[in-house]
Amino acid sequence: MPKTKLEELVYGLLMTLFMVLAMELYNTGLRMGGLTNAGILAALPEMLIIFPICFVMGFCFVDRFAPRIAFRLVDPAVDRPIFVILARASITVAFMCPIMSFWATVIFKRPGWEFIPCWLQTVACNFPMAFFWQIFFCGPLVRFLFRLLFRRSKASSV
Repeated sequence: MPKTKLEELVYGLLMTLFMVLAMELYNTGLRMGGLTNAGILAALPEMLIIFPICFVMGFCFVDRFAPRIAFRLVDPAVDRPIFVILARASITVAFMCPIMSFWATVIFKRPGWEFIPCWLQTVACNFPMAFFWQIFFCGPLVRFLFRLLFRRSKASSV
């Protein structure tokens, strides 16, 4: 997929945008007892806070070690591409969900002495959504958009 620093930046921004959008809508829906039009409007300001945090955490930290961990499980030169994609996405979600749940707990929930149970509950609620959203919707969408933006000839992709 991304081959240059610019491509990595664009890919990271797209992935962050769609993950943050979905997770903020999901959490707003949980908080309000269901997602409504008012809930969508309430989620947008939260996105402005969470988006840069998520991008920095993912692009500057998790994206540096997640591939190395994933490539211990699969070998891109040998394994089918779908297994490589699934391993990379799974490892990324396994790290990003607790990290972003930490930030969301600190910023939005302000739990005081109940921080650890509140954070663990946030992780438990967010992980299934983050995992399935990444595997079935966000990942394929971002890869599709990325391929549209950065078309390569067959010869250069070999």
